[in-house]
Amino acid sequence: MSSSTIALAVFMKAIIPEGFGPSVRPTLGERKRPVPGKHDVLVKVHAASVNPKDWKLNLTLARAAPPLGRRLIPPLFGDDLAGEIVQLGAGVEGFEVGDRVYGMDMRLRTATLAEYAVIDTRRIALMPANTGFIEAAAVPLAGQTALQGLRKGQAGPGRSVLIIGASGGVGSYAVQIARQLGCHVTGVCSTRNIELVQSLGADAVIDYTAGDYRQPAPGQRRAFDLVFDVTAYETPASCGALLAPAGYFISTMGHARPALRTLLSRRRNASLLRVESWTADLQTIGEWMTAGAVRSVIDSRFTLAEAQQAYERSRSGRARGKIVIAVTPG
Repeated sequence: MSSSTIALAVFMKAIIPEGFGPSVRPTLGERKRPVPGKHDVLVKVHAASVNPKDWKLNLTLARAAPPLGRRLIPPLFGDDLAGEIVQLGAGVEGFEVGDRVYGMDMRLRTATLAEYAVIDTRRIALMPANTGFIEAAAVPLAGQTALQGLRKGQAGPGRSVLIIGASGGVGSYAVQIARQLGCHVTGVCSTRNIELVQSLGADAVIDYTAGDYRQPAPGQRRAFDLVFDVTAYETPASCGALLAPAGYFISTMGHARPALRTLLSRRRNASLLRVESWTADLQTIGEWMTAGAVRSVIDSRFTLAEAQQAYERSRSGRARGKIVIAVTPG
């Protein structure tokens, strides 16, 4: 294990809350550079991505904290990162200073919308050699949500999978990963995204703007082994006509009412997904990316100073693939 480090400034640029209550905005400011713990690494962040969690939870927490109290709580903004290790914790093994890594940690302290971030080595992996920082930063939360959701729904060879929200951040990875797992994949998206979802490998695409896709036409049978709702708007009841008798319904936890209905559902194979970042899962996705079987779909790119605009793009619900913030120019 290398013990070398790179000379670092004490302070760094980072996204911090400015204002009070509903007027709080993520604003570019200055914070003290974090110090890695025993099993952490300090990463010079080259790129980070935006997820709905950032404005649904992190921004909400920032709004709830009084201005003076924010000095006592960890930085809030950003979970995903791709960058270069510049410092190792005392107990770190398997990584070196200079390694290009990607990963994410859902704990508040990660704060990847900053020039430097501390992250646990269990939550990162080496970047695929053929992937740049922008494409790698898009992967961790969305890609692992896709992989872990498909795994939870027992996706595998010959299984039929319906992915609701197939053109979004999680959905674009879910279509590709389901194909790698040997599934027959049907994606649900709007008219303008049909070609994109087909290009990702979907065997069939349903245009939700053409009618209620949850209700098959008379004589038409859609019995899916897995309905994976990455929009988090649906429930086991609303998708009941789509599911095979022993089929799985898996949803992300994006909206309170559908989540509660899923939790209370009597369907045995219905559940919510809580994603975690693990080195092994990042390595699995990285192998597919190296082979060219999985790619990141980038909707838009912003600078660190444009974090508010990036959040607004995410909140619009119109993103095709992932929204990425280039933290380090170039």
